[in-house]
Amino acid sequence: MLLGILKETASGETRVALLPDYVKTLVAQGMEVMVEQGAGIAAGALDEAYSQAGATLTPDRAGLLASADLLPVVNAPNAADQQLLKSGVVVTGFMRPLDAPQDLKPAIDRGATLFSVELVPRISRAQAMDALSSMATVAGYKAAVLAANTLPRLFPMLMTAAGTVPPAKVFVIGAGVAGLQAIATARRLGAVVEAYDVRAAAGEQVRSLGAKFLDVDLGGINAEDKGGYAKELSEEALDRGRDLIAKTAKYSDVIIATAQVPGRRAPLLIRKDAVEGMRPGSLIVDLAAPAGGNCTLTRPGETILINGVLILAPLNLVVAIPVHASQLYSRNIINFLGLIVHKGVLALDFNDEILSGSCVAHAGKVTNPRVAAVLELATAH
Repeated sequence: MLLGILKETASGETRVALLPDYVKTLVAQGMEVMVEQGAGIAAGALDEAYSQAGATLTPDRAGLLASADLLPVVNAPNAADQQLLKSGVVVTGFMRPLDAPQDLKPAIDRGATLFSVELVPRISRAQAMDALSSMATVAGYKAAVLAANTLPRLFPMLMTAAGTVPPAKVFVIGAGVAGLQAIATARRLGAVVEAYDVRAAAGEQVRSLGAKFLDVDLGGINAEDKGGYAKELSEEALDRGRDLIAKTAKYSDVIIATAQVPGRRAPLLIRKDAVEGMRPGSLIVDLAAPAGGNCTLTRPGETILINGVLILAPLNLVVAIPVHASQLYSRNIINFLGLIVHKGVLALDFNDEILSGSCVAHAGKVTNPRVAAVLELATAH
């Protein structure tokens, strides 16, 4: 069985699906691995390292696509690449099945089996395969560092001969993996941190990191789904949070917004009046920008200045730390491959809830009901 590793072609992408150390593990199991030349350079992995790990290098991308039986990727291959896929190939990666399922149609028509890492169920057995959490960890860290680097003030409190500099006040919206990492990093940098999440249960985790948790009475609404993610709330419930955010924004130097609902547009939590109430020189890092943003003024992919308040809306912050992002992702992929490859042979057991939950398509048919519903809706429009 041939496993292929492609050079990612998405704009600005620097990660690679598997680093050489993990290729070595696969080769030791008797698997043939072929790597497109230059695949890992941006992530600090030279072609020579792949050769030393036992992989074969090739400049022929089309040939690799046509011959690979197993294709771990970071991003779903583009339409042109999908049309070259070997019939029956197994592709695993960030497929964006709930955001753009129609983009996967060429691969589905080729009979590819598509596993989406976004759909891996949140159960204890699958934690080591949770690529969403891995990338959120990197993004949360980088968001805090980006804020500290951009803010025209110091993060830590300093006592100098010229006087005392007070610490920066950082407000984190959303206490999921990215939010918690942003809190931890901002605290390490010396900031005073507050955080808000619609899930009251997140308060304990926030406080354990030394930050203050801002709670809002949602009238007994359960804001958490069975997977641990935040649920989509009513406008009335959202407005209670928006009022708190606007009040807190007035004295915050930095807001890091991370709130997202899987498969939906990010909730609009930071109103225009909240931005207008912030002090000049303050900034917002909107990590929810890929899903539209948490701020009503956010322009995904752009940095804008509104009345002296800077709004940063990066679309793929993890590409700024490709070495560790690729390392964490490689480990997620290796653990997932352990479920579908046994002694060098592909064995798909769809009775396994991890495989059935993360499978988007198999044998020319969409297998995930949520993806099928989104695809049907997209096709109707």
